[in-house]
Amino acid sequence: MLTDPKARIGMVNFINTAPLYDVWLRTVRRPDWTVVEAAPSVLNRMLYAEQLDMGLVSSQEYATHPEKYLLLDDISISASGPVGSVFLFSRCEPDDLAGRLVLLSRQSQTSVSLVKIILEDFYGVVPWYKVGSVLEAQDNSDISAVLAIGDEALILAQNNVYPHKIDLGKIWHDKTSLPFVFAVWAMREEFCRNNPEIVRDIHRELLRCRQEGRKDLQNISKRVGPRISMDADACYDYLRGIEHDLGPEKKKGLIRFIEYLIERGEGVPEALPLKMFS
Repeated sequence: MLTDPKARIGMVNFINTAPLYDVWLRTVRRPDWTVVEAAPSVLNRMLYAEQLDMGLVSSQEYATHPEKYLLLDDISISASGPVGSVFLFSRCEPDDLAGRLVLLSRQSQTSVSLVKIILEDFYGVVPWYKVGSVLEAQDNSDISAVLAIGDEALILAQNNVYPHKIDLGKIWHDKTSLPFVFAVWAMREEFCRNNPEIVRDIHRELLRCRQEGRKDLQNISKRVGPRISMDADACYDYLRGIEHDLGPEKKKGLIRFIEYLIERGEGVPEALPLKMFS
């Protein structure tokens, strides 16, 4: 007899989660934990609508609705420098983008806010923004730059269509000396309150998967690279730069990003201090 799942989990379906999620798929056998794969923006909406109990969502989703969530310690999608899959691809130097059209990916709230912070606060330019399909924009000369994330960014990076490729993780680190946290493991506060042992069990499995995934990174790269026509060596180099912890420096980076969001009216003060599950 089928029973309702005890936990509904959202997992980002980009290959940047492979060091964790590839191991999860192969080793976790819990029919009472159901997993939904989707882009971060979709998972954000599902978690907010209580269609999920927890999962990897955009850091901005937590900053926007902290009253609904707790964060799971030591799990994220982050980078301490170049991330390799969140790029602003541009036909001109970033300093020249004032008043020009920048196309934004609809897949991640966090990266949209980050590119606006980088262009407006770091470079001092204010472009026009539009949301659309970044892969279809390559032949449109009216679009001066595109923000691409995840697998789409990896595809565009291989195509070499745009003369300028700006890694947002690198620019953030250069300007702040801090890592950037693109996604956090957020959970409905009510679910955590009612099911603390389930949360702890899932946390243990995530940490185990992450540890095993780092050890098996070369084989994982061989399995997932072909999804976007990336050879195993290139995939391995890329995945080595992706981090999945949320240690003290990552929390400092996350706090600084949330401070920017609050200053810009895109986050709320109640998001700080960080609300961690304990």
